Amino acid sequence: MNLKRLFPALLSILFFGMMACKQQSKPAKNMADNLMAMADEPRGKDNVAYQWAYIALEGTALDTDRFRPRPTVTSRYLGLIFTAMFDAWTRFDEKAHPLYLKGVDRFPENKRTLKNKEIAVSYAAFRALNEYYYSDSTLFKQKMIALGLDPENQSRDASTPEGVGNLAADMVINARKNDGSNQYGEVEGSNGQPYYDYTNYSPVNDIDKNIDLNRWQPKYFIDEEGNKYNPGCLTPYWQKVKPLLLETADQFRPGPPPMVGSEQLEKEVQEVIDLQANLTPENKALVEFMRDGPKSVQQAGHWLKFAQDVSERDNHTLDQDVKMYFLVESVAMDAFISCWDSKMYYDYARPYALVHDYYQDKVIKAWGGPDKGMVEMKGKDWRPYSPDAFLCPPFPSYVSGHSTISGGCAEALRLFTGDDHFGVEVELVPGALTEPNNLDDPVILKFPTFTETAEMAGISRVMGGYHIQADNVAGLELGRQVARYHYKKYLNLIGENTKEGKTVGQ
Repeated sequence: MNLKRLFPALLSILFFGMMACKQQSKPAKNMADNLMAMADEPRGKDNVAYQWAYIALEGTALDTDRFRPRPTVTSRYLGLIFTAMFDAWTRFDEKAHPLYLKGVDRFPENKRTLKNKEIAVSYAAFRALNEYYYSDSTLFKQKMIALGLDPENQSRDASTPEGVGNLAADMVINARKNDGSNQYGEVEGSNGQPYYDYTNYSPVNDIDKNIDLNRWQPKYFIDEEGNKYNPGCLTPYWQKVKPLLLETADQFRPGPPPMVGSEQLEKEVQEVIDLQANLTPENKALVEFMRDGPKSVQQAGHWLKFAQDVSERDNHTLDQDVKMYFLVESVAMDAFISCWDSKMYYDYARPYALVHDYYQDKVIKAWGGPDKGMVEMKGKDWRPYSPDAFLCPPFPSYVSGHSTISGGCAEALRLFTGDDHFGVEVELVPGALTEPNNLDDPVILKFPTFTETAEMAGISRVMGGYHIQADNVAGLELGRQVARYHYKKYLNLIGENTKEGKTVGQ
């Protein structure tokens, strides 16, 4: 509905109705004011929630450059940042409930203005961003100043939007301390080292010797100076992090992957080889686009970008964006926790090791590495379509994280919008992130629906040589299960009754 076209007609009705009564009533005046505000409200990339999402992506990209990719960690950051924004916003909505914000009353109707929402949401975002991406506090401060807000305002006065925003961030931050993420190195035995592995995980297979082909084997990375190093296993305890909306990490744990000796695994390893040997320019571009390169925002950030595409496409208001980002990023956060539950429970092998063992001295066609293109080689020399600096993800394979998060976030967007249509296109140069001296002509990737986009993300990981098909299929389904469960919880939080007729929160 075009409110700018509708507004003059409605205002005329109000005017003549008020003239007939010979006196302007207060409710009529409020209605006119609200219609005017709705007609002029910033939408899409101009709304404040969208702007903070952009800043959150900047923080995530800078975090990646500073600490290398850590998708589990940044998914939690983004999930909690948008939870703080959502909680602050609920106090200006007529029926929504916060997740962590307690003891703060809903603002009266005449105080539920766009300006107050913008202030509250901004302070919540600012405080949460400073907590999680603390190295980039100057960036966040500059954004506050650009919005005409005082970054030094520490008010916790719940009768003001500034206070509500600060309180919302406080309560999210405090509630999530000791949630198993070990953000502060607080878990016993961590010696104050953030994100220290307090489970003392040790791979069955040594980086130089594979003794159990069904299990994960670490692989060497090569740094910028050309030195080999063992990256270890990324956050091998992440399944112990308390979920945001799920009941438990293993709530939707999938069944086991195919084992060595099975016909299914033999076929799926062959599929990995065949897909790589026949990579088209479009395939390469898809692998690189979904993998990301420098300043990556990982999967949670990638789907936040896609959500922003929806905001621009559908001309979203602040209200719509706050709700959408919360839903999508809460799904991403819990999907990572669920994904890691499966990864660490099954501790499953990646194609890198499987191809080497299955094909050993057999000659195959495969990618020879940067500047080499497709060549004939022995199976034991096969490698993923990936640069030396990030040759293979440093954690077990089953299920695929890209598939899980993409399946979940795509389903969240489908449920939120009520339609599977996406309609985004991107132009890319194949090889730019993997073999910069062997570039193809630019190609256009089309993402017609949310579901197809998730499936393209999933199959890109098989094409790239990071996963077999079983990792992908089970990951997509796991993500979708998380999203469907989350959506019911989300409806409760925004005050919409589900079939069970229950509500959550205050």
